[in-house]
Amino acid sequence: MRILVVEDVKKLASYIKKGLEAQSYSVDCVYDGDTAEHKALVGEYDLILLDLLLPKKDGIAVCQTLRQKGLPTPILMLTAKREIEDRVNGLNCGADDYLVKPFDFEELLARIRALLRRPKEKLPEILKVKDITMDNSTRTVKRGNDIIPLSLKEYAVLEYMIRSKNMVLNRDQILNHCWDWNLDTFSNVVDVYIKKLRRKLNPENNEQYIKTVRGVGYKIEE
Repeated sequence: MRILVVEDVKKLASYIKKGLEAQSYSVDCVYDGDTAEHKALVGEYDLILLDLLLPKKDGIAVCQTLRQKGLPTPILMLTAKREIEDRVNGLNCGADDYLVKPFDFEELLARIRALLRRPKEKLPEILKVKDITMDNSTRTVKRGNDIIPLSLKEYAVLEYMIRSKNMVLNRDQILNHCWDWNLDTFSNVVDVYIKKLRRKLNPENNEQYIKTVRGVGYKIEE
């Protein structure tokens, strides 16, 4: 899952980014409204955390523009303003939820999970392909009855591939969805993680689950 954090207080943005990455989310941070609007429209994000008070363009205006352009991505508005009117304005402009700062990080996580459970197409908590099962409520992966221990990034890559099963994903798609944009796009990190996943999913037969489509990328077939 990839999240865009829009927060002009860089210390807070960094705190949110670290906390979300510890939960296996891929996170990009921007610090003004103009950049946020551009990134939200050209990137593939599962959720946007949007501060209300931003330089260049405030969160209300950003949210309105994104909705006018048809972006369906869930938006969680963050603000230090506590007045009911501000919350109503935020929700009326197209935000899906509203969280007042300062907030408890566990509450932020709970609200993010709630929003991710109700996008335009409901994302199931249990993902299955062949005899592999992913339970997003417990963050566990099983092959049959055997638990497969995965790192946070391995989990993120496998989840994205299973959600996109039967589709061929190129390296850039996997990279853009599972890592932030600071990573070198010429890195072979995707191939490295595919190799790790193959070893853990099926040590005897590397290609059983994740297929290589030569010259294109990888896919997981039903």
